[in-house]
Formats: sequence, structure tokens, C-alpha cells
Amino acid sequence: MATPDLKKMQLVSQNAPSIQRSVTLHFQGDWGMANFHRICSWLTQQLCDRAGPESQVAIWNVRHGGIEAVTNVFHGRMHMAIATPAQLMSTALEGTGIFRQFGPMPTLRALGVLPQNDRLILAIHPKYGVRSFEELRAKKPAIRIATSCDDGTNFIGYLAHAFLACHGITKETVESWGGSIVTSHRPEQSIAEVLSGNADVLLQEAIMTPWWEQVIEELHFVPLQAESSALAKFARDYPGAADQTSGDLPAGFWNSLSEPLFCLDFSDFVILVRDDMPDDVAHLLTWCLVETRDSIEGQYRHLRPERSPLTYPLDPKKMAQTPVPLHPAARQYYRDAGYLQE
Repeated sequence: MATPDLKKMQLVSQNAPSIQRSVTLHFQGDWGMANFHRICSWLTQQLCDRAGPESQVAIWNVRHGGIEAVTNVFHGRMHMAIATPAQLMSTALEGTGIFRQFGPMPTLRALGVLPQNDRLILAIHPKYGVRSFEELRAKKPAIRIATSCDDGTNFIGYLAHAFLACHGITKETVESWGGSIVTSHRPEQSIAEVLSGNADVLLQEAIMTPWWEQVIEELHFVPLQAESSALAKFARDYPGAADQTSGDLPAGFWNSLSEPLFCLDFSDFVILVRDDMPDDVAHLLTWCLVETRDSIEGQYRHLRPERSPLTYPLDPKKMAQTPVPLHPAARQYYRDAGYLQE
């Protein structure tokens, strides 16, 4: 556990809002060992410190690709959930793209966005001598791509397969070359397939992790520039699914990356609730997100910001810029605190 700054804790507590009644809430995090559960745990403690004496929070895991976190909030089975990439969640409002199977979810709201500077990148084993998507399509090697499954539940797999398709490569294309796509749910499972030799191409997010660094720096995999025409096609075919303004991955992100890398954005965690969450609960949770952010930042400060899965320091003005409309009580908090001007 990170050591909290006790002086900051005391100052924050002096002006903290509270809820006198006891509340029972259900949060949905991740598979159990990643950042969403950590964030849910932080908010659980901060909320219960400021709510009635019998208050309690249950943190639920996801079993598949994570889409159930969004639908569970919409259907009222969960009070709060976290999802990434943040921009993709905007498509849930009208029920497009991966959310088409569920229909529109217009009552989804947000409490804020937590920053994670991430990208979706394809990197290939150096044995193929491929340094661009153009060369990949021309050489047609029998590659084995490790990525997440496109099963209707997995945001990574959905975007990964769309990203490939916009470059003119599908599962059928890869199989026609004599290759295959090796799928799993989580990023570390895909990377394990590469490290074990079961795959020789990696298409994943979570690029700040030591796993990715091992693939690039030790195995010398070559990350391929996304083609501008492919990203333009992605924007047309999958409107609203990814932030088109996030910028390149800078040169030097990995020691071997000598020039900026054009890639697909996969950034940020959005905190989702429903529009009927009681105002006092939504306000208190938003207050905790912003005013106690030092507590969660402290759990990542042993990592450099660009290598942290939570890109600290958290900026409340940016936290208020959500891809899904803010809950009214959250909007009121940000406005009153001077973090949101409308």
C-alpha cells in the first residue's frame, strides 16, 4: 500500500462533504487484478469514510471482455463501472458499433475521466523483415497474430480487428497467407502467447507495461506505423470509436523507437453511472475522485508518468471532459470548483 500524505488527508477532511444515511453500492471493476479494481477500492474507502456507519460497497469483476460493465450500469445491476478506451463509450449512448447488439443506452452518465496515455499497436517479429503495413500486405507472411477476441464483449478485440480491417487485413486474409489469429481476452494473455512462441505478431494495448517493453526491447519486435489512410477509414467506418486527436507515440518511448509512431488511440478510463444515481452520492463520488486524487496517484508514483497505467498527475479540468455527458451532480461539482466552464 502506498504511504498516504497525512497532512493532505487532514486538509481534505476539513472541508469534506458527507452523507448521513448509510448506502450500499455495487461497483464493477476489471478481471480482478488490474487498475479498475484498484480505482474502485480507492473510491470505496473514500466514500465510506464520508457516508453513514453501515455503508458498504461490493466490487464485482468482469468475466469476459468487459462490455458487461457498461450494460450492467445501464440496466441498474451496478451503480458504477469503469471502462476503457473512454471515447468508445460514447457510442453506447446511441447503440452503435459494438453496442448495436444492445440498442441505445441514453441514460448513461459519467463522473469523470482518469488519464491513461495508451495506444493500440501492431508489432511484428524481426525475422519477417517487415517494417510497414504495405510490406506486410506485399510479403503475405504466415504470421500468427496474438490479440484479443472479437466476440462482442471485448473492446480491445473489437478495435483490434477493426484496425486490421481498415488496413485491408482480416482473419480470412491472414489465414490465406497460411497464418492465424491467436485470441484471448486480456493484454497479458496475448503477450504471453508471444513470449511462449505461440505467436510472432502482437496487436494490443497497455503499451506502458514491462511486457510490451520486453517484446520491443528484448525480442526486437518492430512496431508498424498505422497508415493515415487506414485511420481515416477507421474514422469513417467506426465514427466516435476512437479519439482522432491524441497524437503520435513520441520517439524514445521505447529506446529503439527512433521516430514518432502513428497509431490508434486507446486512452483513458471513464467512470460510468446512470442518470438516476442520487445527486448526493454522485456529488460525493465526484468530490472523492478529485479531492482525494493524491491517494490514488501515490499508488503509481514509483513509476514514471509515461510508464504508469494511470497517467499522473490527475488534472481536474481534464477529468471533467468526458465522452459521455456528466451526471448533473458531477457537472455541478466541477462547475462550483472552477474546473468546468460552460
